[in-house]
Amino acid sequence: MKKVGIIGWRGMVGSVLMDRMREEDDFQGFEPLFFSTSQAGQDGPEVNGTSYQLLDGLDASLMLDLDVILSCQGGGFTSEIYPQLRDNGWHGYWIDAASTLRMESDALIVLDPVNRNIIEQGLSSGIKNYIGGNCTVSLMLMALAGLFEKGWVEWVSSQTYQAASGAGAKYMIELIEQMRLVGENCQNLLDDNEHILAIDKNVTDTIRSHRFLTNQFGVPLAASLIPWIDRAMENGQTREEWKGISETNKILGREDNPIPIDGCCVRIGSMRCHSQAFTIKLNQDIPLADIEAAIAEQNKWAYLVANNKEATINELTPARVTGTLDIPVGRVRKMNLGDEYLSAFSVGDQLLWGAAEPVRRMLKIVLEYID
Repeated sequence: MKKVGIIGWRGMVGSVLMDRMREEDDFQGFEPLFFSTSQAGQDGPEVNGTSYQLLDGLDASLMLDLDVILSCQGGGFTSEIYPQLRDNGWHGYWIDAASTLRMESDALIVLDPVNRNIIEQGLSSGIKNYIGGNCTVSLMLMALAGLFEKGWVEWVSSQTYQAASGAGAKYMIELIEQMRLVGENCQNLLDDNEHILAIDKNVTDTIRSHRFLTNQFGVPLAASLIPWIDRAMENGQTREEWKGISETNKILGREDNPIPIDGCCVRIGSMRCHSQAFTIKLNQDIPLADIEAAIAEQNKWAYLVANNKEATINELTPARVTGTLDIPVGRVRKMNLGDEYLSAFSVGDQLLWGAAEPVRRMLKIVLEYID
């Protein structure tokens, strides 16, 4: 029976992964082994009635007999352990949610509803590293894959509205703490039906106060936003924005003939789900009905939302999509810029299709291939 090592299963992405694997009854046909970098020797998760003792995630020698390693532990772990494994002759399959190896020549970025053919070619050619993509890139491709598949896309500008959970659990907690402080400080004004300008001033004074909690984000997110994610690149983009063009084209196998992708990535006060507003330059004037059909038919998770107020406010929100695999695509219309310009808006849970789900599905693909 094949051996699969799983590490990072207690973190945010790993917890979502474990939930999905249990929901889909994935723990069949292989022997799982669970690793921890801080709790080796302690009791690990219970799976199908069996409790697993945690192995030392920092001891690469314990992993040399594994057929597959699935990591949600983060980039630091990958940078430390992965080279040790390969240097010591490990030839197994490495599946990773972290970004460390994404752009390496011997790795593929996995999103099988979009690039299953490329994944299968990689397996046949001996590729052993399969890496989950950037959350906004994966969600964009799940939403618009039908247009890319048809060869209709000349370029895309994506304006993203990214949830606190994209930064990690500590950031989510800080956002909640910020919201709580805002609410507590203006509660008396709300109870006394004070004028809205007094309430507004109270909120502004609160988030500008030196006592406001900003250890993680550095600035207020509650009652505000942050138009910068990740580090700066030399061309003026942030690294999050740079991933749009680099990862999209690697997923699509178009590194030699890339489709231009750009935009502005913004952190907003949503807990989960990344939203994106797209401006898409098509390479020809395509009827709107054909565009809608291409989007809706490419995969079973993306679906069209009618471009009216009721459907939009009920379907195209993090409140509706959080915790689901749904990829609603709405506000689809031709733009005043010309008939070859398309506007669209989409929402997706970045902890699912943007993180855990692609690597979960890749594990199943690998196990089927090596069976």
